[in-house]
Amino acid sequence: MDRRLAAIVLADVVGYSRLMEADEAGTLEALKKRRAEILIPLVEGHKGRIVKLMGDGILMEFTSAVTAVRCAVELQAAMATANVSLAENERIVFRVGISLGDVVVEGSDIYGDGVNIAARLEAIADPGDICVSDTIHRQVQGKVELRFDDLGERSLKNIATPVRVYRLRGEDAQAKVPPVLALPDRPSIAVLPFQNMSGDPEQDYFAEGIVEDIITALSRIRWLFVIARNSSHTYKGRSVDIRQVGRELGVRYVLEGSVRKAGNRVRITGQLIDASSAAHLWADRYDGQMEDVFDLQDKITASVVAAIAPKMELAEIDRSRRKPTENLDAYDHYLRGMASVHLWTEQSNRDALDHFYKAIEWRLAVIRSARPAAGPSISRARPLRPRGSRATRSNSDATTL
Repeated sequence: MDRRLAAIVLADVVGYSRLMEADEAGTLEALKKRRAEILIPLVEGHKGRIVKLMGDGILMEFTSAVTAVRCAVELQAAMATANVSLAENERIVFRVGISLGDVVVEGSDIYGDGVNIAARLEAIADPGDICVSDTIHRQVQGKVELRFDDLGERSLKNIATPVRVYRLRGEDAQAKVPPVLALPDRPSIAVLPFQNMSGDPEQDYFAEGIVEDIITALSRIRWLFVIARNSSHTYKGRSVDIRQVGRELGVRYVLEGSVRKAGNRVRITGQLIDASSAAHLWADRYDGQMEDVFDLQDKITASVVAAIAPKMELAEIDRSRRKPTENLDAYDHYLRGMASVHLWTEQSNRDALDHFYKAIEWRLAVIRSARPAAGPSISRARPLRPRGSRATRSNSDATTL
């Protein structure tokens, strides 16, 4: 029989029976989605393990009390964010209990007082709250910037001795997770710091140079919004959940990669990821020699940007096709129009023009609504003559049409 010391987190859905009675299929689907999009990435990101799913409950194990508490705090905050747009009777809310104790290991399952105490703490927690044992509180005190309310000693069911219980203050849990940013009205991307896999800190400069060049090159694409390097650089050296990065920075796409150097040879890998689904849209690697560092950086940057720009455009076209027609904005009409253009048929050309006209009408409506505020500025504006001969490469689609 194996035993080990572990930090145990147990989460339970509040009002599970009521939710199931009201909409069984919808509740199960919503729970499945929350587990895939929130729970699993958070637990894995904090080096924890989901021991088992128990209908309305989840049992998790961590090797550190600090990471267990941090994961629970982020879980509650993420669940609160996911519930904002839902009606009160559709919201999925967790109670959470955390304890530290010796557990018995049997296969992939665990048993013992540590698990039992976590279950009892969860049962006395209010909806959306986190209750922890005295042993957890002592381990995290001074190591996390969180405040706890002392609830005193409690006699817990089937636990021989009273347990001192602490409740994490709800406002602290919310304050530790950055607010979710709204997505811009055009495709957006963050380029995360590339990981230096060489084991040589001196090679950080090369990885940072690659990232900076890629950000600069992507910023020249007029239809793309690129997050500034200072914002994405805060993730350097951190194990991150791409969905969380997308929520925190307000982007649809994330580019991450690594640099590995051996002697005079270097290998760069990159992955383009959809931040909403964590799906990989593109991945590749590039090998080169370090004779001319700047030349190598230029070549890699050009190759990466040339590869990922079409992937993002295709993903945007696919996204616009899934969007209800009544919710299409100017950019979505433009994307659908471009998709039709590439079919090269008489009907598709008519469809393309229809979408382009709608895009123009949508933009004009926005301008008209803003005109009273613009007033004198618009009246002084001088009409510009078309200059097709001076069209830049970024306007080549318009010139072709």
